[in-house]
Amino acid sequence: METIILKIDPNNIDLNKIKLAARIIKNGGLVAFPTETVYGLGANALDEEAVQKIFKAKNRPIDNPVIVHIANMDDLYMLTEVIPDEALKLASKFWPGPLTLLLKKSELVPDITTAGLDTVAIRMPNHPIALELIKESEVPIAAPSANLSGKPSPTTAEHVIRDLNGKIDMIIDGGEVTFGVESTVLDLTSEPPCILRPGPITIEEIKTIIRNVEIHPIARAEKPIETIIAKSPGMKYRHYAPSAELIVIEGDPLKVPLKIQNIAEEQIKAGKKVGIIATEENANSYKINNVKIVGKRSEPRTIAKNLFKTLRELDSENVDIIIAEGIEPTGIGLAIMNRLRKASGYHIIYVS
Repeated sequence: METIILKIDPNNIDLNKIKLAARIIKNGGLVAFPTETVYGLGANALDEEAVQKIFKAKNRPIDNPVIVHIANMDDLYMLTEVIPDEALKLASKFWPGPLTLLLKKSELVPDITTAGLDTVAIRMPNHPIALELIKESEVPIAAPSANLSGKPSPTTAEHVIRDLNGKIDMIIDGGEVTFGVESTVLDLTSEPPCILRPGPITIEEIKTIIRNVEIHPIARAEKPIETIIAKSPGMKYRHYAPSAELIVIEGDPLKVPLKIQNIAEEQIKAGKKVGIIATEENANSYKINNVKIVGKRSEPRTIAKNLFKTLRELDSENVDIIIAEGIEPTGIGLAIMNRLRKASGYHIIYVS
C-alpha cells in the first residue's frame, strides 16, 4: 500500500486536503492525524471492517478497546445509552480537550470498537485538524495512537511514518502535538468514578467538577497487576516501550542522579551502550556522553511533551539500555510515571 502524506498547517487549514482525508474515512480507510495529545490512527468508529483495519495495521490485541473521537455533543447522545449529569458537567468544562469519558454504549457502536464491552470511551479532541476531519467525515472516528502496538506513542508525523508508512492510507502532518501523553480516561460507569489512565487532565482538576473520584491501581502503575478485562486503552498490555531495555530510578531526588550514574558506569563497563533521560535540573550530574534532557522537573508538562520523542530518539541511536529519572507522581507527573513505569515493564529501582 502506498501511504499518502499530506502537510496541513493547523493555523491555516486547507479544507480541500481535509476533504480528501475525510473521503478515505468515509470509504472505510485509515488516516493518521494529529490531536493535542498524540497522533491518532483514525477509522469510521461505526464501521466494523474499518476498525478491524486499525487493529491489523497496529498489530493491536483485539481485546484492547479504542477511543471514539467526536466533534459535537450530538454524537455523545448517539453513541451512549445513558449520559449521567457528571458527564455533561465534565464535557462542558474540559471539552474539547484531553479527557476521555467511559460510558454505557449504544447499540450503534460495533463490538470491535469497544472490545466487546458494554462501555464506550469518548472524547472531543482540542485540535483544529482533528475536529475538521471528524466534521468533514460526518462520522465519529475511532482512533488509538498511530504507532505499532506497544511502542512509544507518536508525537510527530515522522514517528507515524516510521511505524506505519505503507500500512495505512494517509498520514496528515500537522506538526508537533501539545501535550505529548494520551488523554486522561475517566470511568463514569463505576461508583465512585475512577481514573483508568492518567493524562493531561489531572485528578485535582476533575475534582473541581465531581468531588468523589478514585485512581485505579493500574493507573498508578507502581507494580504489575493482573487484569482480565481492559475497559480502557493502557490497562492490560505493555505500552509505550522502546526497543532498548528501560530502567526507571525513583525516590530521593538528591540520590537518584548518583544511582543512575553508578548503574550507567556498570553497564558501560559491561560493554553496553547507555542513554540517560534526565531532567534539566540534574543533567550536569551525569558523566557519560549520551544524556538527553527531557524537560524541567519544575515544569513537568515539558517532560510530558518530550517523553515519547526522547524514547524514540534513543532507540534510533541503538542504545542497549535507557536509564530514566523518575519524578513526583502528582498532577501530570502521575501520567508521566504511568508511561515510564509501563514502558520499563516495571523495572523500577527506588532509592531513599
